[in-house]
Amino acid sequence: MRRSTGGVIVAALMTAATAVAVAAGPHVATAAPAEPYTWKNVRIDGGGFVPGIVFNPGEKDLIYSRTDIGGAYRWSQSAQSWTPLLDWVGQDDWGHNGVLSIAPDPVDTSRVYAAVGMYTNSWDPNNGAILRSTDKGNTWSRTALPFKVGGNMPGRGMGERLAVDPRDSRKVYFAAEGGNGLWRSTDYGVTWGKVTNFPNAGNYVADPSDPNGYLNQNQGLTWVTFDPASPAVYVGVADKENPVYRSLDSGATWERVAGQPTGYLAHKGVIQGKYLFIATSDTGGPYDGAAGQVARLDTTTGVWTDISPTPVADRYYGYSGLTVDAQKPGTLMVATQISWWPDAIFFRSTDYGATWTRAWDWTSYPSRTKRYTMDISANPWLDFNSTAQAPEESPKLGWMNESLAIDPFDSNRLLYGTGATVYGTTQLTNWDSNTTFTIKPYAKGIEETAVLDLASPPSGAPLVSALGDVGGFHHADLDTVPPNFHDTPSLGSNTGLDFAELSPAFFVRVGNGDAAPHIGISNDGGKNWYQGQEPAGVTGGGTVAVGADANNVVWAPAGVGVHYSTTRGSTWTASTGIPAGAKVESDRVNPGTFYAYAAGKFYTSTDGGATFTARSVVLPTEGRVNVKAVPGAAGQVWVAAKNGLFRSTDSGQTFTTVGGGVSEGINVAFGKAAPGATVPAVFLVGTVDGVDGVFRSDNSGAYWVRINDDKHQYGNAGDALAGDPRVYGRVYLGTNGRGILYADRTGGPASPTPSTPASPSTSVSPSTSVSPSTSVSPSTSVSPSTSVSPSTSVSPSTSVSPSAGCSATYKLTGSWSGGFQGEVTVRNNGTATTNAWKVGWTYTAGQTVTQSWGGTATQSATAVSVVNAGYNGTLASGASTTFGFLGSTTGTTNPIPSPVTCSTTP
Repeated sequence: MRRSTGGVIVAALMTAATAVAVAAGPHVATAAPAEPYTWKNVRIDGGGFVPGIVFNPGEKDLIYSRTDIGGAYRWSQSAQSWTPLLDWVGQDDWGHNGVLSIAPDPVDTSRVYAAVGMYTNSWDPNNGAILRSTDKGNTWSRTALPFKVGGNMPGRGMGERLAVDPRDSRKVYFAAEGGNGLWRSTDYGVTWGKVTNFPNAGNYVADPSDPNGYLNQNQGLTWVTFDPASPAVYVGVADKENPVYRSLDSGATWERVAGQPTGYLAHKGVIQGKYLFIATSDTGGPYDGAAGQVARLDTTTGVWTDISPTPVADRYYGYSGLTVDAQKPGTLMVATQISWWPDAIFFRSTDYGATWTRAWDWTSYPSRTKRYTMDISANPWLDFNSTAQAPEESPKLGWMNESLAIDPFDSNRLLYGTGATVYGTTQLTNWDSNTTFTIKPYAKGIEETAVLDLASPPSGAPLVSALGDVGGFHHADLDTVPPNFHDTPSLGSNTGLDFAELSPAFFVRVGNGDAAPHIGISNDGGKNWYQGQEPAGVTGGGTVAVGADANNVVWAPAGVGVHYSTTRGSTWTASTGIPAGAKVESDRVNPGTFYAYAAGKFYTSTDGGATFTARSVVLPTEGRVNVKAVPGAAGQVWVAAKNGLFRSTDSGQTFTTVGGGVSEGINVAFGKAAPGATVPAVFLVGTVDGVDGVFRSDNSGAYWVRINDDKHQYGNAGDALAGDPRVYGRVYLGTNGRGILYADRTGGPASPTPSTPASPSTSVSPSTSVSPSTSVSPSTSVSPSTSVSPSTSVSPSTSVSPSAGCSATYKLTGSWSGGFQGEVTVRNNGTATTNAWKVGWTYTAGQTVTQSWGGTATQSATAVSVVNAGYNGTLASGASTTFGFLGSTTGTTNPIPSPVTCSTTP
């Protein structure tokens, strides 16, 4: 993959192009044009761990949250939702969607910083970086670090590791992991240097013997905080014997704080008045932690006091989330790091930790009294499909509660993160008057699921998903949070799903449950499920493919070899000729034909998955390879791989390379055909003309348009991809941490339906010869006007004077609500042969050209210009050619433009 450096990316984000090129003709050796698209999340709300929530103490309602794999967000008070800030992160630097820390500037509140990088082991190939923004995260600049950053590593809930000095906001500190020590910038984060005299780089390692390199990292430094009343800076260190250091001279010299408590890691350090409060645990978390304490330092006397809410003998958890009320001196709260049973516990003190009350208390076992009620009506799936038995409840108050924050401007507002969402209340002070307060989800806009598979059937719900952790959903409405995730059976992380193309109510999904079951069956389009049977030895979901008529299923689970079923998953037989761990796919027309990829080889079965035969196509042995069959086209199967995009029309016996400038494929999918086209739209996540992105072709890959842009890249995206068979142009994109995106053509018809048939156009074929070397798909290089019909009377045409050597005749060939189709005939009126031509016009009613064929169209504001395609620029005297286009309208009229100019010297 190729992607520009950080500075270039930021410049691109700050520049908006006014001209949009749209085309669907033969490929030429230039960058694929862009077609405007609108990208939105399929709403789930949350779905992953939110380790950090930070209020800017200098500006009301300016709140940031960070996630471990899904980027960073800013709160919109007016919309009551979160705005994603790192969607520009691309395939090459995908790890920068892991956010280890975020720090707003409390003085110049337009500034914000983020420490990014996902893994410190080999899983992330790139070093980390510090991002800086001067417009609250709308755009960013980036400074590379000489080491890795682990936004999804153990200990990621500690912090915040980034902090801005409120006495001199040019100074920004970063407490790094991995033994990399303390770093500081003195120029608003532009350049960074190591604080060489900081005495301790940390030494805590969760598991030094971990062979995967995930648990054996030194978790390093854990947080930085400032005393606003003095030059003092405090730093937490992942060293159980030396957890807190400080500088009393603005970072010039450093010392271990005398008398500090030992035996635990300080997850948080917060100053209020003359006190430093720390919350500690025996592990770095976020999944574990069985002991800890809360301590208070009087910074004026140097005296430490153990203010733990719970006696040592009663603790079975560490402490993590810690916050103070800026409006109420002496008021602070702390959360258990992990209290799985029966629930998390929040503690509150109004006297600097001398005494505490609990969010809930035991009465007579198993009963509890609670100061709060939970209202999850906005996100009903948060009950995890559970009817928990007392003393447990569903939904839970939380778990992995590393982030806990009281609004510095509003004592009633509390936000906190869990392993699945953001919760909050706006009635927090009810606690102090023994009045019940309500806790609700505050996760709208945060979409943090890891998407493992997607299916968009031709009937039923528009989308069914397979997700990590939360399993997946039946998405009946893309803009509404589903009521529950896949259940009965619950399979843990769902790794794959498929439906029968000719009987789409039948679905199969598979997953990585700790034990059986690993498979579920649905007969109602993925809404309700029952448990299937499975071969002995299955340990994980793998991939699954359903035959076109639902009578055959092929499953490649983890733990055993590939198996097939002719009984809809109730019995299984081992397949032959195919290695374990293959990726399997079904032909979407022939019920007995299945395809597979494994270790660089492509396989085909024509007997329902019983036997597979390897084919001769050469595919990569590593990297992402995805196989997709074409709906409605028997034997047509495509393969996306790092060495290109390949297509077979004979069930995989032979393959041809798909051109159009494609040099790399990550995934491919198929959707509803364009108006007038006879082949499905093709969607590609990959590289075209040297540009990484999401692309669409309406003519089987001969020509592509880019449908995302540099602001919408979504990091490590594309392992799951589906086209919508009912809405032309719509695609569903799965990401690793930014949830499911769906994209529609901006201003285009969702699904134009013709009224009455129109007479076929007589000018759909080029009047000049087409070079044999040019790859032109007859079914899509032009669009017959029979695909749509005028819903209102259409003026036939308008012509121009031939004074420029050529003339152009503009005609509407079809119209529907919100859109139209047209064609222009170009005629050479001169005595000499033309080598090229250019046509232009100006729209007067808000029309926009969204796609063209037989010519390349660009539009700037209201002005449209079209230049010839590579095959039809040469016109003999008196000869003509035709190009066509689709357009959108915003008003109730669609007047034919006049004049329409034509020139033979473009």
